[in-house]
Amino acid sequence: MIWALLLVGGLWFAGRRLGISARTCAFVLAVLYIGVLLGQFVLPRDNAMRVALGGGPAPWLMLGGVVALILIYGKGIAALRARADPAQATQSAATTVPAALFSETELNRYARHIVLRELGGPGQKALKQARVLVIGAGGLGSPALLYLAAAGVGTIGVIDDDLVDNSNLQRQVIHRDADIDTPKVHSAARAMRAQNPFVTVLPYQRRLSPDIAADLLGDFDVILDGTDNFDTRYLANRIAVATGKPLISGALSQWEGQLSVFSPRHGTPCYECIFPVAPAPGLAPSCAEAGVLSPLPGVLGSMMAVEAVKLISGAGAPLLGEMLIYDALWGETRKIALKPRPDCPVCGAIHEVSE
Repeated sequence: MIWALLLVGGLWFAGRRLGISARTCAFVLAVLYIGVLLGQFVLPRDNAMRVALGGGPAPWLMLGGVVALILIYGKGIAALRARADPAQATQSAATTVPAALFSETELNRYARHIVLRELGGPGQKALKQARVLVIGAGGLGSPALLYLAAAGVGTIGVIDDDLVDNSNLQRQVIHRDADIDTPKVHSAARAMRAQNPFVTVLPYQRRLSPDIAADLLGDFDVILDGTDNFDTRYLANRIAVATGKPLISGALSQWEGQLSVFSPRHGTPCYECIFPVAPAPGLAPSCAEAGVLSPLPGVLGSMMAVEAVKLISGAGAPLLGEMLIYDALWGETRKIALKPRPDCPVCGAIHEVSE
């Protein structure tokens, strides 16, 4: 049998030296193997050829099994390498996302999203077709806007009536020194378009007011509230409930921040359920009065963008009916359950109907 294996090795080497493809050489050797194996079953036990080739089929069956295991192992390793290869990820993206919806550059840009099992092509398509409004282009709005643009949210609105101030630059990372004294919404729009030219940015340089709130919020799928005053928070909450839009609300002070997703139509409380009245003056000092850690808005604002992506794509479990509290000073996070308030003047009627 040893001389037969040496002959097989010689045939392979000679074939490759003559330029014959590996596939053809493997096919020829497979035919020879089958012929030898059949001979071991057909020829008499004392046949000289059968004795010379091992005396029985057992050694050849074992050899075939070893070769099959090696081939299966090689195929498995190749498949794993292909999954880890960015170029392969991009090719996979091209086969799972409609080519008419995404350019080749976009498929490459979002490849790390598309290979995520929880997002995939359908999730990225949902992001591109989504419309998200961010109220406030300050500390929380800055990172949220940048990551929504980076994630490929198709249409991003931002409303704010403020101008960029030198004191903002310590934490509002979407703005630059050259943007001082310019409207925040235009500074933010420039940064988002520079980050991702494939998204549409709609800047609204004005304060959210009752006369425009219903029409504006009704034009978007998800609302992010990153404002720092309670009048705007209560207004955004009332209109979000009335229009059936989920409201992602974040707040922070000094070293601590909190985040929740309010959507009474999904059984959660609204913002006014949890905070029925605004705190008395002095009990909730502004960032200018109490101070705020520079990276803290980045942490909470990024989390708000994460919740938006999950809501749009249907991935994971958004913070519906929960509030996440992050303490940066001690590196701690905790979550508390939130329940609707039956007598809430904003969403109480919705929960009565659902019951």
